[in-house]
Amino acid sequence: MEHRRIGNVTVGAIGLGAMPLSTKEDRPAREDAVATVHAALDAGVTLIDTADAYSWDESEFGHNESLVAEALASYGPGAGDVLVATKGGHTRAGREWGLDGSPSYLRRACEASLRRLGVEAIGLYQLHRPDPATPWEVSMAALRALYDDGLVRMVGISNASIPQIDSARAVLGEALVSVQNQFSPGYRSSAVELEHCAKHGLAWLPWSPFGGVSAAGSLDAAAPAFAEVADELGVSVYQVTLAWHLAQADVVIPIPGASRPASIVDSAAAADLQLSADQLARLDAS
Repeated sequence: MEHRRIGNVTVGAIGLGAMPLSTKEDRPAREDAVATVHAALDAGVTLIDTADAYSWDESEFGHNESLVAEALASYGPGAGDVLVATKGGHTRAGREWGLDGSPSYLRRACEASLRRLGVEAIGLYQLHRPDPATPWEVSMAALRALYDDGLVRMVGISNASIPQIDSARAVLGEALVSVQNQFSPGYRSSAVELEHCAKHGLAWLPWSPFGGVSAAGSLDAAAPAFAEVADELGVSVYQVTLAWHLAQADVVIPIPGASRPASIVDSAAAADLQLSADQLARLDAS
């Protein structure tokens, strides 16, 4: 698989978004979820994106982190090469999603994630979403303190605007390595943030990278160009979508969600899919 960089770490160009293994109403049984993670690693995936808040509800907070840790522990040789990226700052009250970006909460959340993941330092720790009740710079300073104290090796932010990215760069310095925003064929309004990250060498981890792609291969918010290109190449529309992401800039590392081994194996193959200049132009214009 093609490789790309997050900070000083090299990872496969396609990551695994582990969220569906814990939050889907029809989520897989635990052994099937573990098999999905193992299939991702077999396919060359070396970045797994998780979060403490990925669970059905508050009663099983941390479910996804524990699942990822279990899958890596049972994989054997090679698991040590995987970069686990987790997030803090979302709370769960029952099934509701809340926010807490305060320094005290982020430290408690980070320490709990360390225990669940069974590591001495988290590879990539991301603020899940800005908290309107906490000044952005205060949350950034809290992340910097986690980095300075050796609890995290790299820091990322999620759902951030350009001013927030620049503020984070000022506070975090070399600790900041990535931005994770929503971006997909059907949701391109964050293209300006993607361009900004490419300019400054920050990894761009688009969440919900298939947004707008239906199971039938059509696009809700764009022309059917993605399905047409998939037909031309004899591959799934999902592979074409991920290849389109990769072509946007060399800092892009999509993290498609998967709840079945077959899904992540198909997604991983997109790292080797070549789009022609004409095909890429049609996708960009759709």
